[in-house]
Amino acid sequence: QVQLVESGGGLVQAGGSLRLSCAASGRPFSDYGMGWFRQAQGEERELVAAISRSATTTYYRDSVKGRFTISRDNGKNTVYLQMNSLKPEDTAVYYCAQPRRSRNYVSTQINEYDYWGQGTQVTVSS
Repeated sequence: QVQLVESGGGLVQAGGSLRLSCAASGRPFSDYGMGWFRQAQGEERELVAAISRSATTTYYRDSVKGRFTISRDNGKNTVYLQMNSLKPEDTAVYYCAQPRRSRNYVSTQINEYDYWGQGTQVTVSS
């Protein structure tokens, strides 16, 4: 059974940084891409960043390009999201997710993801 456990959220001032971690278990981590999503109150869940299983390809939504970095350590079964220059509009619950199928490309569609963590709150004050 796949389990994803996020950590690293919190309250930070605008311009600050946070690093989120997501520890995965239940199936071979290096066989699957990973994604970080977020959901602000009253909004739909959206993909923030995604990484291929070998970390050779990444995807970022436009609003976080140049500020966020997704990475993974297949030896530790963990994916990270380094968030710099945070803005109040980054405030949301952040979720890591794993797609149901092993692909050679980055999964960018929410319906490709079957497994989700419990979420971690990120709050950026102005």
